[in-house]
Amino acid sequence: MNAVELTTALKAKAAELGFALCGACPAISPPGAARLREWLAAGYAGEMHYLSDRAAAYEHPGSVLAGVQSLLMLGLPYRTVESAKVAAGQGRISRYAWGPADYHDVIHDKLHALADYLRALSPLAKVRGVVDTAPLLEREFAQLAGLGWVGKHTLLIHRERGSWFFLAALLTDLPLAYDTPFATDHCGTCTACLDACPTDAFPAPYVLDATRCISYLTIELRNAIGLELREGLGDWLFGCDICQDVCPWNRKSPATNEAPFMPEPEQNPVNLSELFALDDGAFRERFRHTPLWRSKRRGILRNAALVLGNQRDPNAFAPLVAGLNDSEPLVRGASAWALGQLNISAAQTALVARRRQETEPEVLTEIDRALGQSSSGDGE
Repeated sequence: MNAVELTTALKAKAAELGFALCGACPAISPPGAARLREWLAAGYAGEMHYLSDRAAAYEHPGSVLAGVQSLLMLGLPYRTVESAKVAAGQGRISRYAWGPADYHDVIHDKLHALADYLRALSPLAKVRGVVDTAPLLEREFAQLAGLGWVGKHTLLIHRERGSWFFLAALLTDLPLAYDTPFATDHCGTCTACLDACPTDAFPAPYVLDATRCISYLTIELRNAIGLELREGLGDWLFGCDICQDVCPWNRKSPATNEAPFMPEPEQNPVNLSELFALDDGAFRERFRHTPLWRSKRRGILRNAALVLGNQRDPNAFAPLVAGLNDSEPLVRGASAWALGQLNISAAQTALVARRRQETEPEVLTEIDRALGQSSSGDGE
């Protein structure tokens, strides 16, 4: 097969596997490598130290596959139904995590099938499939492969598909027939995504300060979420879709029929009280094979407590008291803050009782703050 025939065959197989978007580009140093260095230097990566630890690897896709000549960039849509309304006691999760499976597992299976197909066509070929875990600037290469442009919210946008899709890549040492890079920015003067962000996570168009992003705060951050950012979380338990929900390019993006992305009944939205009844084993059983596993039990319960605190519903008292007495200090601290938001006498009583036995300084600070007194007080 020549490069054109091989690329045509690969694109047909990719479509058969469910990838709605597919384009090829050469393996070159991505134009955005310098911007990545500037972004890291500005501190916008927060605690995602793995980005800076392997910053040099992002300079060229050869760090992912030695001898790579080409990348086949792929897009797998995940838009299904619309978000359900959230009532008191419920929380939102980003729509990509509504289904029964982790998208990494779903896409890896498809990439393995596509890689095997390439090897069948060219047995001596080197090939590797990756999805957002390798040091690869996927959006840069997707734009080079003609799939779309990077919007002001820093996500790739396709004219028909919007931004509701995962990006993946198949790297090979074979030459392919390359698509024309997407050269036009169709965001225009629109600033809907920037204006809608409740935590002001965009210091400038096309720049995301991850340390203020709800997705980062609820998924990547392992410690307590800053006081000034908690109210901005609103109802978000895991991830955030706000900047995509308001994007005009997403208004008419088609839905997918991929079964692993169809929402589970308890995921859209989530009953928060039930989460506080899950021990480590029960949490593992429910979430082990879903994206929520990344935050672990302590992170999800921290987030759940903050959402309940934002909702200020007195019916949240019982689960928050359970959180206040949880084995994890992170959960106890968030629950203390949330109980303080309820502003009911029973919450004050529970906080005082917990303070008598609490030994973690961070939790004591949260309790004292919730009680409206300095950390030097006795809580009585």
